[in-house]
Amino acid sequence: MSDAPYPAAIEIRPAVPDDADAIARTFIESAAYHAELDPERYWIPAVETISARYREGLQHPSHAGRKDVTFVAELSGEIVGFLAARLEQSPDAMHREMMYCHIAEIAVRRERWNQGIGGRLLRAAEDWGQRVGAEFASLEYLAANERASLFYQKHMGYRVVSSIAVKRLSR
Repeated sequence: MSDAPYPAAIEIRPAVPDDADAIARTFIESAAYHAELDPERYWIPAVETISARYREGLQHPSHAGRKDVTFVAELSGEIVGFLAARLEQSPDAMHREMMYCHIAEIAVRRERWNQGIGGRLLRAAEDWGQRVGAEFASLEYLAANERASLFYQKHMGYRVVSSIAVKRLSR
């Protein structure tokens, strides 16, 4: 992970339905990477399923009045990354009432890693979240993904505030 300057030609913009196929290719590449790290829980879905999901706007849970956004990173007419974010409140009664800009998905094409694209996508989502009333940005990443951990914590200023533990319930 370098602090390489952002490619000048990268454009971060809201996704449109016509971006769905390119988003799906990036999503599938990310799914394959995650399946390598944790094959017991991750798999590679059909590209057509993911493409339809983004074309139809189904990447966000449907709740009346919920605000959400999907951004793409475009370089010379090619989608090289994407991010899906939404406003959320914690359901935990112990938490203070505040809005979070929850980064639900983020992926950058592997050949474009270390070019500042993920950082640009995250900053676009954080800016959007702040404009629509979020006080914090939140995201979740696979514990085995040390690369993501380093990126989020060392380069983007995120801190770990909770952990999710899983246990197989085999019979």
